[in-house]
Amino acid sequence: MRSLRLLAVSLLLVPLAAACGGDDGGDGGTTVKFGYTADFAGAATLAAADKLDLWKKAGLKPELKVFTNGPLQIQALGAGDLDFGYIGPGATWLPASGKAKIVAVNMLGQADRIIATPKSGIKDIAGLRGKKVAVPEGTSGDMLLQLALKKAGMAPKDVERVPMDPSTVVTAFSSGKVDAAAIWYPLIDTIKKRTPDLVELSKNADFFPAMSFPSSFVARNEIVKDDSATARKVVKVLQDANDWVNGHTTEAEETAAKFLKVPPAQFKGSSAVTKTFTSAELIEYSGDGTVNGWFKGLSDIFVAMGKLPSSPDPATYYTADLYTNAAAGK
Repeated sequence: MRSLRLLAVSLLLVPLAAACGGDDGGDGGTTVKFGYTADFAGAATLAAADKLDLWKKAGLKPELKVFTNGPLQIQALGAGDLDFGYIGPGATWLPASGKAKIVAVNMLGQADRIIATPKSGIKDIAGLRGKKVAVPEGTSGDMLLQLALKKAGMAPKDVERVPMDPSTVVTAFSSGKVDAAAIWYPLIDTIKKRTPDLVELSKNADFFPAMSFPSSFVARNEIVKDDSATARKVVKVLQDANDWVNGHTTEAEETAAKFLKVPPAQFKGSSAVTKTFTSAELIEYSGDGTVNGWFKGLSDIFVAMGKLPSSPDPATYYTADLYTNAAAGK
């Protein structure tokens, strides 16, 4: 799962229709403008909704637009150019700061790793002290680095952070210009082709379940407040599509690839580095505080990273009741 994943994707942007959410799409369907990213976590659910014809069944007409990252979608939501969108865990600080509402959890990302070059001699996180660590700032990889350093009794200042975009990390690590990197799959697959004996120091799963990295679907604040009927319909589509993905992970990889018009091999194995849940499980976790705990953990990291002045109550930006009511048809 990628999250804030600034993947280098060369895709044309699909133009948005002029209609706003809640308008009649011209064929009896309500038009909703929906953003997503061109990776497995960002597209699998929408690909399933398309495959199963869930939008039409819900009386909705989606206008889809691909983005390279979550913050750009939050910006588009604020401008009224999108009604709904997708964000990785690294962009969760934006709804936490009031820029949007999270209406559904998507998947938990388990693709992030902290890796070291074999020539560095680094064998554990403590070995990163004073070493050059490549990291795309503000991403889930950056968040994993924060957690791993804290667990090892270290602070970010104890390593030489080298900020760079994800694609540059691949080149810098493979050429030995840095000692380590906080990065994710499938980029690590590319790195392994050049440096097969890299050393893995930490991963998301090391902190589960106390700390998780959920990607999410978000909505304009106004949609949730003023058009709850449409919001519920959209969330129900996402739930039904999510349940299909959860039960058909291998096929979901192929469906996402077809949806994005890329070779199936590009997403093969993607589901192995994400954790999916049924909608029933997410409803249970929304009610017992588990999901709020995931978001609270992220917010605490964002405070440490300087993204947020304080860690807000997730109930102020995650619409748990909306998610539960959508499933019940309320």
